Amino acid sequence: MSHLLKHHKSHRKLSTLVENRTTYSAEYAELNIYETHTFAEQVSLIFDFPVIASMLTGKKVMHIDGIPSFEFFPGESVVMPTQKEMVIDFPLATENAPTQCLALGIDTNKIDEVVEKFNHQVAIERENNTWKLDETASHLINNEAVNHLVERLTYTFTTNENTSKDVLLDLMIQELVVRLLQTKAKSLILTDQDQIFNDTRIGTVIKFIKDNLTNKDITVDQLAKKAYMSTSHFHKQFKNTLGISPIDYINSEKIKFSKKLIKESKDFRMSEIAFKSGFNNTSYFNRQFKKMELMTPQQFKNSITKV
Repeated sequence: MSHLLKHHKSHRKLSTLVENRTTYSAEYAELNIYETHTFAEQVSLIFDFPVIASMLTGKKVMHIDGIPSFEFFPGESVVMPTQKEMVIDFPLATENAPTQCLALGIDTNKIDEVVEKFNHQVAIERENNTWKLDETASHLINNEAVNHLVERLTYTFTTNENTSKDVLLDLMIQELVVRLLQTKAKSLILTDQDQIFNDTRIGTVIKFIKDNLTNKDITVDQLAKKAYMSTSHFHKQFKNTLGISPIDYINSEKIKFSKKLIKESKDFRMSEIAFKSGFNNTSYFNRQFKKMELMTPQQFKNSITKV
């Protein structure tokens, strides 16, 4: 995302080498771009509003209460609630290769407004209608939808000076909050160690998919019947809640299972892996694997064989 900072670099002023801050404001949000040009440790940041922080260049080591310390790289984000401290180390920052990060703060009233709309859309009678961004921090890795939105927001904040700027940012911020809510809903429903969602209709469908993952005959019509909904309504509710279609979710789970088989059974041919993972043909399996893993099944097998 460093290419997005060209306009920013030509206008910003450096007043410190550690977490130099440049702020861009809008009606419902503000974008802070931080740049560190030298090694530093134990730098504390606290915000008076909810923040999504995304790495642009370099590397940080993050220390956040409630999460084990982790290395923070470009393409990753952290969602931080109000008044939550993050303590940061900058092990690689130099004058010629600064560590750069953005922190997007969003007005709490705007978040509440979007959350209310989201809950109205995903509610199934009295089920699944209390999603919110709570008081815990979360680390997002490889969330393409969030990454694309952060890029668009950064570009609009730093380059767009026309009268439509606030309108564009408002629409993108609403989408970002929805994506974060879907990410949380998906994580909670799919892990669901306490079986809180087993009695809900989406939760029942997820459990059925997990229990019948290698069944080649699972259809959306069948899942809709399990949820006591029409096929079109079920497809809409599933995607609204989890941010992914039922078929894409099933395929993603089958690909995870196929990776487990490849690791554990290195003598299987790919056609056998595909069949045992619930795919009807190898070519479709190959396409789905490459779509989700950005490599073919054979390339994945070769990569773990070399380890």
